[in-house]
Amino acid sequence: MISRSTLLVGGRITLRYRPRLYQSSSFILSLRCAGLSTMAKLPRLPVPDLRKTLDRYLQSIQPFLREDEARGHSLFEASYEKRVQWADDFEKGIGRLCQHKLHELDARSPHNWLDDNIWTNHAYLSWRAPLLINSNWWLTFINDPSIPESILRGDTRSGIEPWQVRRAACILHRILDWRARMVNQHPDPDTTRTGVWLLTNTEKMFNTCRLPRAGADVLATRNPASEHAQDIMLMLYDFVYTVRVCDDDRTPLPVQTMEDRIRAVVLDVIKRIDSGESAVPVGVLTSDDRDRWAENYQHLLSLSPTNASTFRAINESIMALSLDHYTAMPSHYPTATLPSSSQSSHASIPALDSGAEIHAHLHNTRSPPRARNRFFDKSLTLSLERNTRAGAMGEHAPVDALVPSIVFDYGVIAGIDSSAFSEPVPRPLTLEEARVSDGGKGWSRLDWVTDERIETQIREAEGRAQASINDSEAGVLEFGEYGAEWISNVALLPPDAYIQLALQLAWYRSRGFLTATYETALTRMFNAGRTECVRSASVEGLDFVQAAKEWGRGAEYVAEGGQHEVEPRVLFPLLQHAIQTHARRTREAATGRGIDRHLLGLKLMLEELPLDASTPASSSSDFPSSSSPTGPPQKRTHPLFTDPLFSRSQEWKLSTSGLSAGDQFRGTGFGAGWEDGYGINYLIAPHCVKFCVESKFSSPLTSTNEFKQYIADALRDIRVICEAGELQLKDRTKKLAVGTQVHARL
Repeated sequence: MISRSTLLVGGRITLRYRPRLYQSSSFILSLRCAGLSTMAKLPRLPVPDLRKTLDRYLQSIQPFLREDEARGHSLFEASYEKRVQWADDFEKGIGRLCQHKLHELDARSPHNWLDDNIWTNHAYLSWRAPLLINSNWWLTFINDPSIPESILRGDTRSGIEPWQVRRAACILHRILDWRARMVNQHPDPDTTRTGVWLLTNTEKMFNTCRLPRAGADVLATRNPASEHAQDIMLMLYDFVYTVRVCDDDRTPLPVQTMEDRIRAVVLDVIKRIDSGESAVPVGVLTSDDRDRWAENYQHLLSLSPTNASTFRAINESIMALSLDHYTAMPSHYPTATLPSSSQSSHASIPALDSGAEIHAHLHNTRSPPRARNRFFDKSLTLSLERNTRAGAMGEHAPVDALVPSIVFDYGVIAGIDSSAFSEPVPRPLTLEEARVSDGGKGWSRLDWVTDERIETQIREAEGRAQASINDSEAGVLEFGEYGAEWISNVALLPPDAYIQLALQLAWYRSRGFLTATYETALTRMFNAGRTECVRSASVEGLDFVQAAKEWGRGAEYVAEGGQHEVEPRVLFPLLQHAIQTHARRTREAATGRGIDRHLLGLKLMLEELPLDASTPASSSSDFPSSSSPTGPPQKRTHPLFTDPLFSRSQEWKLSTSGLSAGDQFRGTGFGAGWEDGYGINYLIAPHCVKFCVESKFSSPLTSTNEFKQYIADALRDIRVICEAGELQLKDRTKKLAVGTQVHARL
């Protein structure tokens, strides 16, 4: 977590940083620029041992086979033995060659076999689904208490608000201050491994953009010498500008200068709208299917060199800033959409911090109406609504969401410093001022040349984007009955594993079966490490959720009309064993001994082998053939990977990730990976836990609102189970003490 004790000491950023709240006491993480020499501190991500990965995989599929047997399918022993035979065959046969090829790939990779070659391309860039909701992450920030409440309460008028510009300038200035300090200072010999990981990933987050290509996208190459390397991209009313915000050495310009330049752009847009001009919302195309966007991208390039210049400025800019001319309302409220500087409607938004108000904020940050005023390919976008509500959204390929969450925590925590401005209250932005404004320096318009085809494609993309937005049910559960402090100090359990078991129980109660569950683990202890999957579903977890399904708030009435009851003291050891298993898997994943990344690498190496490779897949008739005598050449396969259970064990219908304590965030999130699943980001604070849940309205099997209730009920029940276990432990300790005293007297 990044706590409120974020400090600036001696010209360097110093953070009290807790990677996980349940770990040892906080330590001071001194962050200075880590040059390439500092990278030598981090070890190389290993290629895991083949046999150990196969054994971990076999262990991970056992709960699914147990459930299959219980439902009348194949007996567990026979089904499991077949998978063991396939794993043994792979290890002794073609798997050895695949493992050797991974080692060869690692040897010729600058950082490691996975992150240099496989993960970013496979997990992100080759995925053709729209980035909107499906791939991009999002964060919503708490409000700035220094802003007048009359502004925060908002209304349904349209137009850019001066306080909105001021807060944007302040957050932007803090983020750019972080960027400068990360890059411009000399390496600190005391920088921790976590610090090196954070510094390295901070650099990846800026001055880049995802570029659409047929089949697989690419990331724009950073160009420090670019004329736009110290600019931001600014969007409002779908007009696009660049604004110079840093000196050539990356030092941020004064926050007053940033505010002045952003104001100048706003006045320019007011003047353009008054003259009858309207923007062509090309950014909407970035919300579309990636191959369709790639075609339109190339068509735009073919229309005019102006478009190439605009794309270059966008791609090479530091980040994007989107100023929305409205305050987003819940669906039953009107939202200003007309590009005018004001409207007569003055209806207030719902009560601050109410569920409806937070919901509207989250949805607009993630997916504004019709996907307007955003460029979803940009790795980092700060957005602010008219009432100064702020959030961020970004393309996932360069870094994982923890990195921008740390940076934005630093960006938001300080709030507006009135002493940095010549006027304590910003002046109104008026048409009269726009008409007399001479424009000033430090910013430029970015224009588009379009044709009928592009404008038709934009309209169609808007429709598809709005359909996706309408289908997305996202919400926040702020569970305030207890948090990490109680879990760690009273239950004496690791909070992350505890929360994972609560999610497992919530799912099992809602659906009646176990599902593959993905939890993100960071491999930050390794050079250029990113993530690994923790397979949360386990035999021990299944034992617990089956026993606890009908207990407490999950109780169901049996045929006789009675209530099925289980003593909570019986459930506590089951919970402990499940948590121990999860904690062990988390350690393995974080230390380069995960399952899924290694299996992915092996599968890709296998597919590259010729079908007549010297080591056959197997001579067993149980193994499917890799090719057809009449069909086109096929990729080499093995039953380990063609097994339906292999695919089923990766159907992450619970896709989960813990972020931080989230003191500065109202909500966060990412989309569900499956149509009938959930995407869940959770924030474990000392005294509360926030769950940010996304699912699809179109699935009759999911409901975000209902699942939030299942989570809350699971957390309440598990607390009772832990308290019963604690009483049992105290009673056992007391009896032991009495017995000891009797023995001593004897």
